[in-house]
Amino acid sequence: MTQIAPSTALLGREMCVFIDGAWRAGHGDQIVSVDPSTGQRIAEFQGARPEDVAVAAEAATRAFGTWRRLPSTQRAVFLRGFAEGLRRRKDDLIQLQMLNNGKPRIEAEIDVDDAAATFDYYADLAETLDARQDGAVELPDPTLRGRTRFEPVGPVALIVPWNFPMVTTAWKLAPALAVGCTAVLKPSEFTTPAELVYGDIALEIGLPAGVLNILPGAGAVGGAMTTEPRFRKISFTGSNATGRRVMAAAAERSVPVSLELGGKSPIVILDDADVAQAVEIAALGIFFNAGQMCSATSRMILSDRIADDVIAGLRRHVAGMVVAGHQDPRAEMGPLTTAAQRDKVLEYLLRARHDGLDCLTGGASTGPQSGSFVEPTVYLDVPTDHAIWREEIFGPVLAIRRVSSDDEALALANDNDFGLAATVVGGARAEDMASQIDAGHVWVNSPQIIFPNTAWGGFKASGIGRELGPWGLAAYSGVKHVTSRA
Repeated sequence: MTQIAPSTALLGREMCVFIDGAWRAGHGDQIVSVDPSTGQRIAEFQGARPEDVAVAAEAATRAFGTWRRLPSTQRAVFLRGFAEGLRRRKDDLIQLQMLNNGKPRIEAEIDVDDAAATFDYYADLAETLDARQDGAVELPDPTLRGRTRFEPVGPVALIVPWNFPMVTTAWKLAPALAVGCTAVLKPSEFTTPAELVYGDIALEIGLPAGVLNILPGAGAVGGAMTTEPRFRKISFTGSNATGRRVMAAAAERSVPVSLELGGKSPIVILDDADVAQAVEIAALGIFFNAGQMCSATSRMILSDRIADDVIAGLRRHVAGMVVAGHQDPRAEMGPLTTAAQRDKVLEYLLRARHDGLDCLTGGASTGPQSGSFVEPTVYLDVPTDHAIWREEIFGPVLAIRRVSSDDEALALANDNDFGLAATVVGGARAEDMASQIDAGHVWVNSPQIIFPNTAWGGFKASGIGRELGPWGLAAYSGVKHVTSRA
């Protein structure tokens, strides 16, 4: 097995199913964690079974009655405990993200910091929740008085993806716990080890049994979670195909869902943009995490007045990038996290070659044959009906089209099934462009920085609901109005 000290302390577990405050041996399918830089196995363990979902749901249901009544200031203490627990393990978790996800060190550091900051943010909000309850509502009848409460929806099912382990979990788990929900978490079977740290921290901080339960496993476990009658809400992040199945299952019971799904996000570069800044922002938007982001700005809409300079800058930038695994401290982009995802991306590149697209750079696999590496790839003048332009590839593949006006740029930016994110680079007109793009989060002259107090979610086929910020709390809360005799 590959050994990278000290993260191996988080590998080699005999028990990885966390239910009702205790680790248990798994009796489900075998889960194999792989180092995508080398293709070597780094951990193997038995995951949960679909039958374990009912056991975990029962534990979460029992715990809910007590957890919801705990003063919100006390729940805040537990949330801060999660933040501190992540920070104490920061070095190990960075190594683990590099080893299991293939992330360069700087990206792995950002992940751990973001997860901890999310728990801190919701701890701050939790400290004031009880004080904001029972707000007065003026009624037209003077003999009556009204007040409003915000109640936790109940035990919730959280299903998270493999591209940002720990982070996506924090975005769901922290607000759910803050408002008084209990949770059953299903991490991805591809990146399970980092997610198990939440069970370790729960024990360390004395989180009441059943408040958090963790069921590692593949699709059958997630499927059982969507149909379990004790869950009062399902929160899912992942592909649109799976999201449709989650939504259909929830519809059978008429329970609410939050869905954070796909994207094919535009980056609009106006004619008055700073070329160097545009190149840097564009490269980060598509090559960060090897393009494995639902927010990846994979469609560049470029003013033809500065197109030649931007394209030349991109070529130089890509030529200078270090694409390597965790063994190379100079790595700027790592491998794709799974071999299956690499193969999916390579199918798109093969199709582009067959269709004669103009490839500026890249277009093939790279690095060790045993690893899941794909070259940073840029295509020029991609037809708007081509899959490279329209479909979410989830890899380091950028498609470029040149435009001659802001109106043309805006129309092209909004001509897509998705509406998750966007970036605009330019001068005085950039803010107006950002206001007109159909996307849930737009960056203007900025890389994709996401703070816990901002909103995350999209329009159109990019999902339902919002995460982060006060909207994250609202996602796990129900509004109760009480009318009484004055």
